[in-house]
Order: sequence, then C-alpha cells, then structure tokens
Amino acid sequence: MKMVKSLILGSAAGLLAMSGAQAADLPVKAKPVEYVKICSLYGAGFFYIPGTDTCIKLGGYLRVDTTFNGNVYDGPAWSGSLGAGDRFADFINSRSRMALTVDTRTATEYGVVRTFTQIDAQFQNFGTQNGNAASSGPGGGIGASGAGGQAVSAGQLSGLGSGVLSNPGGGYVAVEFVFIQFAGFTFGKSASAYATPWHGYPGNNTSFLIGGHDTVTGVNNIQYTAQFGNGVSGTIGLDDPTVFNRTALYNLSTGLGGNGLGTTAYGGFVVPDVVGNIRVDQAWGLFQVSAAAHSVNPSYNSLVAFNVPTGGATATTDSILSGHPESKLGGSVMVALQIKNIPTGAGDDIKMDATWAKGDTKNVISTSAASPSFAMVGGVPGQFGPNRTYGFGATTDGVWLPTFAPFGGAPFFGDGSIHLTESYGFRGAFNHNWDPYWSTSLFGGIGFVRYDGVAKNAFCQVFNLNHPGLNVSYTCNPDFNVAQIGVVTRWTPVKNLTFSGELLYTNLDQKFSGFSTFTPGAPQPTQVWTFHDQSTLALNLRVQRNF
Repeated sequence: MKMVKSLILGSAAGLLAMSGAQAADLPVKAKPVEYVKICSLYGAGFFYIPGTDTCIKLGGYLRVDTTFNGNVYDGPAWSGSLGAGDRFADFINSRSRMALTVDTRTATEYGVVRTFTQIDAQFQNFGTQNGNAASSGPGGGIGASGAGGQAVSAGQLSGLGSGVLSNPGGGYVAVEFVFIQFAGFTFGKSASAYATPWHGYPGNNTSFLIGGHDTVTGVNNIQYTAQFGNGVSGTIGLDDPTVFNRTALYNLSTGLGGNGLGTTAYGGFVVPDVVGNIRVDQAWGLFQVSAAAHSVNPSYNSLVAFNVPTGGATATTDSILSGHPESKLGGSVMVALQIKNIPTGAGDDIKMDATWAKGDTKNVISTSAASPSFAMVGGVPGQFGPNRTYGFGATTDGVWLPTFAPFGGAPFFGDGSIHLTESYGFRGAFNHNWDPYWSTSLFGGIGFVRYDGVAKNAFCQVFNLNHPGLNVSYTCNPDFNVAQIGVVTRWTPVKNLTFSGELLYTNLDQKFSGFSTFTPGAPQPTQVWTFHDQSTLALNLRVQRNF
C-alpha cells in the first residue's frame, strides 16, 4: 500500500513538474500597442504622430461644381469667349476637386509651433476655351486674362491655353496654403494680413464676387500677429504682390486694342506690399480695419507688343534709353463688420466690408485669381445687352503716356508720369438657417473704377486711333462700375455633405456713349458697334463632402 501511494505521489509530482515547464515555455501576452493616441490639446481630430510629441490633423473636402453660362466656380461671362458669346465658348464648365489639409502642432517653450498645408488635386471638363481664361480660340482675345493686360504668370497661361486642365486623364495639383507659424510669426503662403476671415466669401459659392480683397488661395508673405486680450489683435505683414495684388499698369504708348484694353507694363518685384489689420473678434461678431501700401513700379517708356509667355510687354533694344516714369505709392483701406446671433434665427449672421483704393485696384476688383478686365458683347447667347452693342472696362492700377509717344508719324504728348487709378467697393451677405438641414444666403457686391482727368484724356487720345469719331459719333470715358447680386440655397441631409444651387447676376455699367466702327475681337466682325451697358446671369450647382 505504501508502495502504491509512493507511485501515485511521484507520478503527480512529475506531472506537475512537466506542466510547470510547459507553462514557462509559453509566450507571455504582450500589452496592446497604441498606434493612435488622441491629442486633445488643439480640438477634435488631432492625434499624436507615433513616437513624437507632435499632434497632426488630416482633413479636407471633395467638391464637384458645374456652372451654366459661366466659368468654373460661378465665374460670370464677362470676358473672353464667354463675354463675346461666340461659338468657341464653353457655356457649361465643371470642376472636380479634392482638397487635402495637413495641420501639425507642437508645444514648445516659445509657444505652439504650427505647420499647415492645403493641396488641391483637380480636373475640369474636357473643353477648349475655359471661359474667362486666355483661351485658344479666336474669341479668347476679347478681355482674356492675357490680352486684357492682367498680371498672369507664364505657368497659368501655358496651363490654361494648352488645355492641360482638360486633357483626358489630366488635371493638375495646386497649392493653396503652405506656411509655418512660430512665436506669433507666419512664414510662407497664407492669407494676407489685410484679409478678413471670410475673404471674398461672405455667403457665396462664387469665387468672383467683386467689391473687396480676396487671398483665400494664399499669398507669399511674412507677418506677425500680437494678441492684446479680450479678442483684440493686430497683425502686420509683407506680401509678395506680383501674382496676387497687381492688375494692369498701362503704358499707353503701346496703344489700345480694338476692344479698348491694353497691355501691362509693370516692372519687376522690387518692394513688397506692407499690410496690416486691427481686429476685434468677440461673441457678438467681428470688427476689423485693414490697410495696405502698394508700389506701382513701371518698366520702360518704349515697349513693343504683348508677349504671352512672359505675361507682359517685351522691351525694344533701346528701351533703357527711353527712360521710365517714377514709381508711385498706392494703397487701400478696408473696414469689415460681422454681426452674429441676429434675431432672424440661430446661427444667422451678416458679413460686410467696404474698401477704398488708389493704385491698388486688386483690392476692389478682386477674385481668388487674377482681376478681370471686362469685355462683353450684347445680343449673343448668355448676354442681356441689345444686339450689336459692346461694353468694356479696363481694370488698371494706373496709366501713363510718355512725354513723346509717336504713333505712325502722329506724335502724342503726355506728362510722362503715372496716374493712379482710384476704386472703391462694397460687398456683403445675409446668411439664414431655415432649420438644421436648409440654409440660404443673399449676397452682393459692387465696384467703382475711376480715372483722373489727365488719365482720361490720354486714354481717349489713344483709344481714338482705333475708333475715329471721338466727341463726334461717341464720347469717351474709361470709368466703369460692376454690380452683382446673388442667392444660394444649401441642403445638408447628413453632416458634412452639402448640395447647393447659386444664381449670380452681374451688370457692367460702362460710361461710353454713341457708336463707332471697329471689331471688339475675332470672330466678331468689323461693323458699327454701339457702346452700351451689359449684364449676364450664371447658375452654379455644387455638391461638397467635408472630412
């Protein structure tokens, strides 16, 4: 019995020893790896980059737009083939875009170090003219960005004119914002210190609302912001004006086209724009005063025809000997107001801004890209002006006529100095929420462009070369107004998905009267044209998903 008991105990001890050995050989269960750690320091959506103390947020949107009788993003038919209403125009324009934003933030002893980037990948419909852009069709010369004397880069022209945006399987990538913020400073491509938080979008879809400043796509700059407490801040900055804050500077000795528009004669980038604002941003709304100083610096008195690849007029071999006018200092002032929590409904607000400028017309006749010069033919598809009528408006920062400007043996004499163009404008919107799913915005804008007496006289002398009959069959006045009114209604069936429809009416109030025999540009014929105000209506449909 003792022997059996010993065998049983020995066997049990052996089994326990074997079990212990096998258990020791099993792998120990590891703690779960935390691949994404939420960062709650800077709001929803941020998480830590693994292995660092830097927080990152990814976001953006996908947007599909279609505009009828207009350019992409509800650009009015106010120039180019659309303004001429010819058969080279694309009367339906669409664009699909995905915007990707990357926001990083790191807490340091100097405060938060932030980087921000927005990149757009986009494609627009397979067409040929691109509406307001410098089109490849003959009608593109009527107020097109290049022929209209605008400061358009070589990249913009080559991309638009060659159809890169529209090739099957094509499209392009654009950079809107890319900047670093540190200790109150901002370095890179960001909104100007002059801008309001809503830029050119107080309540609209269109990227072409006239009346004020717009750097929603960013501008190269350096700026510093000081916070004074209680929602009061001040920002001062230096902006690169070459792409975003120049319209045209006319050297009238190069002449004016049959459409009344000239070529730009700006010099190179010498002096940055000095810009700044004082802002009060509180629960009741926002009040802001902005100011900008802008250098209007010319090239030479002797120039030849417009050169598309460089976006300006090229120089003759003796241009240096011809001299140049002295640069002029222009600028602008803007006052902006937002009123929140108005009694019409929860979340309703009113946004508005008013601007005065001299030699800084981009801050009034503004879009999210280059400023347009206007050229519209009446009695054609998409335009409401009478048949065989024509209206134009030259958007400039200034004009000059050299002291001696020979035109085919008939010299004209100017005072040789730049005369800055004056402009002023207003825009705003009332934004109303019907319920959590439906909202409507009523918006509008207006811009006024004015030339002084010397500039008008010089402009009209040169205009008369292509339009004989000054003060006989017609009167000449390059001043003009552009007014817009629109309405957009949005439906958001689920969070961050919005369908919207926008109607935009635009009127060009030009100041010429009478008639003349000329052609405003091919394919329009040479015939008698009556100067007349023009107007147009565009419809934009959009679906957008934010993420």
